[in-house]
Amino acid sequence: MGFTKMGISPNILKALVGMGFSKPTPIQEKAIPLLLQGEDLIGQAQTGTGKTAAFGICILERVFSIEHQKPGKVRALVLTPTRELAVQVTGEIQKIARHHHAKVLAVYGGQNIERQLKPLASGVDIVVGTPGRLLDHIERGTLKLENVETVVLDEADRMLDMGFIEDIEKILRKTPKERQTLLFSATMPKEILELSKKYMNAPQKALVSQDSLSAKNIRQFYIEVSKFDRLNALLVLLKEQQPDLALIFVRTKRGADRINEILSDRGFNSLALHGDMSQNKRDRAMRAFREKKTNMLVATDLASRGLDVTGISHVINFDMTDDPYTYLHRIGRTGRMGKRGMAISFVFFDQANLIGIIEKVTDSKMEQMKITVTKEKLPKRVRFSSPQQGRGHMHRGGQQRGYGRGKGSQGQARGQRHSRDSRDTRGRYSDRRKRQHRSYRSRGHQYFGRRN
Repeated sequence: MGFTKMGISPNILKALVGMGFSKPTPIQEKAIPLLLQGEDLIGQAQTGTGKTAAFGICILERVFSIEHQKPGKVRALVLTPTRELAVQVTGEIQKIARHHHAKVLAVYGGQNIERQLKPLASGVDIVVGTPGRLLDHIERGTLKLENVETVVLDEADRMLDMGFIEDIEKILRKTPKERQTLLFSATMPKEILELSKKYMNAPQKALVSQDSLSAKNIRQFYIEVSKFDRLNALLVLLKEQQPDLALIFVRTKRGADRINEILSDRGFNSLALHGDMSQNKRDRAMRAFREKKTNMLVATDLASRGLDVTGISHVINFDMTDDPYTYLHRIGRTGRMGKRGMAISFVFFDQANLIGIIEKVTDSKMEQMKITVTKEKLPKRVRFSSPQQGRGHMHRGGQQRGYGRGKGSQGQARGQRHSRDSRDTRGRYSDRRKRQHRSYRSRGHQYFGRRN
């Protein structure tokens, strides 16, 4: 069934053509007819399968129907687990509504709340947000939900993992009981099913997990490494593979910064993404990666859900996860929309049992890849001779590589020295950095307050 046979309005059909949708994806084909009938729906589908467009189309059809006109009132609410997904869903709905001029607002923590108060006061049709910030607005009285007709829980299992289940229930209790409720999740743990029984009315099901959770378009590899040679193996791998667009997963925020700094020192065009970064920096990193201005993103599991970037050729698990479903969500960033992808995981020798578990869950074989690390194969460190080189890499303090704190040639020279004095591939500080560190500690009261 094509979009034209689903009863979608001409303006939305025109927008879909402009977005490159030629025919419905499996989740769209199953979900849209049910949603247009006003049914509650449980959809099992992952980000990247077209579910945002599925519920976005139906929200907009309802918002702009003549019999339901309520200008200036919040008519639809979409809950997402992360800021990045909230921004992404907002952008997708705005594209579908480009010929309708719907007012869509993203509401999330990390952004100054004052920037959200004015649009809410002037009136919006659709609010997309994270549970914590939505509750904040509800308690302030700046977000009123008595006119909400549709509620969407996107990536419901991820919100469960992040401990949002109580916040979600508080928000649902503030909405009218006769609303239409849509729940989308990649997996269906019992807590999600209990939530659906409690807050949904005879929900229909659209399950496409076989299409979205299999790894049929992804070639999976593992590399056995020790803790001491893993970093050098990563450098050699990136040099040999030369990925078009690579997503590198690490376990910790500190690890993301460290790996990003080392990759930049070795001449790779990389950025970091994790929860301790300010929202502006996270937005800039995502924009650069999405627009392919940088081709490597070093990220924590913050990015394993809700990151919809087309054309990711490689997913690399620098820190292997013990949870096979987290592994699935990570590698699901590649091999999308019929394209081929590659997933490569570094595995310690005592993690060999994970291979069989992952092969069972993904129903596909993991091949062993051999990497030989030699001094000749390692990419050489880059010594930046001008501020223009290495731009795109940001230090913790927010300075671009090659720039010093001062102005003019002296500031540039300090920036160059800083880039040369960064950590080596084992994470050890150079002698200069050690001396600086000892000096700062000895004068700690000048920088961090007098010690008691």
